[in-house]
Order: sequence, then structure tokens, then C-alpha cells
Amino acid sequence: MENVLLALLLSLIAGLSTSIGSFTAFFMKKPNPKFISYIMGFSAGVMILISFVELLQTSINTLGFVMAIVFFFIGMIIMFLIDILISHEYEFEDSIEVLINNNGQCKPHLHYGHRHRRRNHNRGEKKDVNLVKTSIFIFFGVFIHNFPEGMATFIGTLTEVKLGVVLTIAIALHNIPEGIAVAVPIYACTLDKKKAFKWSFISGMSEPLGALVTWLILFPFINDYVLSAMLGAVAGIMIYISLDELLPMSRSLAKEHYSIIGIITGMFIMSLSLAIL
Repeated sequence: MENVLLALLLSLIAGLSTSIGSFTAFFMKKPNPKFISYIMGFSAGVMILISFVELLQTSINTLGFVMAIVFFFIGMIIMFLIDILISHEYEFEDSIEVLINNNGQCKPHLHYGHRHRRRNHNRGEKKDVNLVKTSIFIFFGVFIHNFPEGMATFIGTLTEVKLGVVLTIAIALHNIPEGIAVAVPIYACTLDKKKAFKWSFISGMSEPLGALVTWLILFPFINDYVLSAMLGAVAGIMIYISLDELLPMSRSLAKEHYSIIGIITGMFIMSLSLAIL
């Protein structure tokens, strides 16, 4: 029971980091994209290494290679289905650009990366994306994607407290920019800091909600086999998030080598901590 409460607490901490992002957004004249690029790369490096070295390896030791890999791909498929079924179009730098360049006006022209859905006039011309609708997409996208992260934190902590703490740190680091991405367009539209903070906070609470659902529904059925299967699936989820979310965003923020430096640093520190602990 003690580990359950700790697991719920760690998922809450990870979720609250989105609020930290929204809070700091209001005091930054212009966020440093190079620093954010490095942090996103760092988080991806930690997640990738911990997924392959700890999560998947533990699953393989219990289930065998074939079954562990099956659950690994099940985790990736789950995230892929969420990706294509839920609209979650957001780019960190676009949100910042809206606040800085449009003086709170709700008529920006937003450009997106690989998730951009173009909308055309009858003549085929591009239309500006409505910022209110964009804000809703961002909120629901972050909310949906935080849910499995909360599950991952909970399961990781039940397996090993050290693993849960590492996942919490990695998830919290990349949730801070996500909190900024949620808060900035809402603030740009409403000029209401409280409302922007509120919705960023709610999006982060999806993480402890995911942990709570895992506890209430799955906890009675958890044994060594089920736990190892879930670890394999969580590894797939973490790899998908790293490759599809964190790294593309990291690369888009700074064209220099900040992204790969962050990845290397994250992997090195994670490897060092595993060796020491």
C-alpha cells in the first residue's frame, strides 16, 4: 500500500509540472528555444534508455523475448491509435510566437509540423487557423497524451521506486514545455492568466488520473506476469512518445545540435545513475 501511495504521489508531481510551465510562461518575455530543445532531447534520451535497458529488459526476463516484444508493440500501437484518432496539433514555438507577435489578438496565422491539417478556401488558398479552436486541440491533445504517462509512472513505481522516480523526472521535464504550449494560446485569446493556468493545470491532472484508474481497475489483477506485460507496453509507449513527440519538437525548436546533445546527456546521466544505484 505504501508503494501505491508513492506511485500516486509521483504521478501527481509529474502532472503538476505542466502548471509550472504555464506559470513560468507568463514571466518569460521570450522563452529560449535552444534551452527547450535541449530539455526535450534530454527527456527523450532518458526515456529511450530507461525503456530499453530497464522496462523492456525486465519484461523479457519474466515473459521471454517474444512475448515481451509483443507487448512492447502493443504499447506503440496504442499510442499510434491515440495519435490518429485524437487531434492534438500543437507546436511549442507557434504558441510562443502567437503571444509575442500578436499582442493577444486571436487572429494569428499558425504553421504546424507533421500534424498540420491544411484548410483551404474554394480557390485553394490557406486559411488562418482559429486560435480558440487551436487552444482546444492543444488542451485535449496534452490531456490525452498525459494519461498513459500517468499509468507508466504508477507501474514503474510499483516495479521499483527508483524506476518510478526516474520516469517522474523525465516526464516532468517535458511536461513543462507542454504546460507552456497549453497556456500561451489560451492567454493570447482571453488575456486571462487565471483561465490559462486553470486549463493547463487540468491537462496535467490527466497523469494522476491515469495512475488512479490503473490502481482502481488493474491493481487487483496485477501479478508478476501482468506487471511484466505492462512494463513491456509502457516501454513501447515511452519510445513512441520520444520518437514521435519529443524529438521532432526538439529538432524544430533549434536547428543546431542542442537536441542530440540533450539526448546524449540524458542517456549518460541515466546510465551513470543506474550504474551507481
